[in-house]
Amino acid sequence: MSGEFLGTFENSIHKSRIMIPASFKKKFTPEAHMTVIVTIGPEGTVAVFPMDGWLMMRNQLEQSTDADDKELLDNLIEFSMPEQEIEGPGRVRISEELLRMANIKDIAKIKGEGHFITLWNPEQLEAIRKQKVAQHKEKYTSARYQVKR
Repeated sequence: MSGEFLGTFENSIHKSRIMIPASFKKKFTPEAHMTVIVTIGPEGTVAVFPMDGWLMMRNQLEQSTDADDKELLDNLIEFSMPEQEIEGPGRVRISEELLRMANIKDIAKIKGEGHFITLWNPEQLEAIRKQKVAQHKEKYTSARYQVKR
């Protein structure tokens, strides 16, 4: 499966397209065929799934007996765009509807989420990260970073 997508990047939106960072593009497996599913994401974002990751996620949600998983699958399908091939150097088309729902205008933060990628409104992501940093400072000391032998 494609991934592990880690880190954040910032790119502009041009003609409803965004450039996927080269370091993310390299993580696509041959099974993904440089094809993605773009849909509604968590926390008011846009989610970009490599095709192989999408198929695994969809299968996992279809097999689940949890009602929330069924609802999540319905929403992912409801707001998904048709399969998108990554164009040229890494451009992916994002629908105006998804950009509007995520309050993304000219610039987006691109965040690796493990096996998928999210597109964020930069101000929203910054606010969330500020809150997480404050909580992290309070909770974790250098002792927690040590490898246990």
